[in-house]
Amino acid sequence: MLTFLVGGARSGKSTLAVQMAEHHGGAVHFLATAEPFDDDLRARIARHRAERPTGWSTGEVPLELPDAIVAAPTDAFLIVDCLTVWLGNLTVHTESPFELANHIDDLSSALRQRAHSTDVPTVVVSNEVGMGIHPDSELGRQYRDDLGRLNQQVAAVADRTLLLVAGRAIRLDNPWELL
Repeated sequence: MLTFLVGGARSGKSTLAVQMAEHHGGAVHFLATAEPFDDDLRARIARHRAERPTGWSTGEVPLELPDAIVAAPTDAFLIVDCLTVWLGNLTVHTESPFELANHIDDLSSALRQRAHSTDVPTVVVSNEVGMGIHPDSELGRQYRDDLGRLNQQVAAVADRTLLLVAGRAIRLDNPWELL
């Protein structure tokens, strides 16, 4: 089962992902995507590391997320946190829009492969940034658009997608199943 948790900043996505893993009762593997660019990020990363249970295995993968998903233990509950940061990292390190699109396709394939190769749940976390202020820079607009496309691809692969707002969830369904 692949669950996709999407929502705004501080909406409860990561907290829910961790709670789901804790309720699972088995092994947990956590894939963290943050890259420590500055003091604030270093402090956030340290805080997140300290908050995770010590028995969980962790992979820190700012760029090679699809490979890390494929290599993750198939007997462990998998948390991927978060696609928003991963896409930001790729935006900084990627040469072309074509290369970025390939990374996104590779991620979708890796998630699809994992969903079909294990009965252990996978939870993927991402932000929804398309409902806020219109970015005033070309790079900001491109990032917003790329993240929107990435989120759509992951939602299409997911068995269940939840939108989180203020720690509460709304189930998001395929619109064609509602029509």
